[in-house]
Amino acid sequence: MDFDVIDECGMIDLLYLQKEFLLRHIKEGGTAVDFTAGNGHDTSFLSRAVGKEGRVYAFDVQSEALKSAKMTLERDGCPDNVTLILDSHDNAKEYVSEKISVGMFNLGFLPGGDRTVTTMRKTTLPAVRSAAEEMLDSGGALTVAVYPGHPEGDAEGAELREYYKTLDRREFCCTEIHIVNSPMSPYFTLIERRKRNHGR
Repeated sequence: MDFDVIDECGMIDLLYLQKEFLLRHIKEGGTAVDFTAGNGHDTSFLSRAVGKEGRVYAFDVQSEALKSAKMTLERDGCPDNVTLILDSHDNAKEYVSEKISVGMFNLGFLPGGDRTVTTMRKTTLPAVRSAAEEMLDSGGALTVAVYPGHPEGDAEGAELREYYKTLDRREFCCTEIHIVNSPMSPYFTLIERRKRNHGR
């Protein structure tokens, strides 16, 4: 599955770039989580990437979002491998018992929806911590896209950065991708869990 990481203006498209990074970690037939389903575009990507033998769980607190995500999955001809869940992403571990190969967080508000309803630090940080430390399999990866153009988004990004600093570099690699000369543009962090060495 290939994605064009250059947009129509010849610039890098960060939201596509994160998918390119994740493709290196996705296991066909594995389990993936879209922690912020929104309109379902990331859910669709994950569904097609893990294949019909895989499993995708997608979370959102807005029923409107899940209805839109379902339409996206149908439109894209995705395999019947997605479970849509109306609940907060910080409760994901209650629904997902298996280890995940990849997960995606696309923070902020629902495009085309109520902009006053956004992801919040009080649930985002516990969700990312649980995803990275408890849910993510050896050799797996998460992406966390942040939108600093509104006060909560800026605060989310700052709090997440402090959390990333606490992760043991012998087990995790956290890489931030952002456009240096456009500070209000979205940026994302790639969290990779190193493969365990099972002996020589």
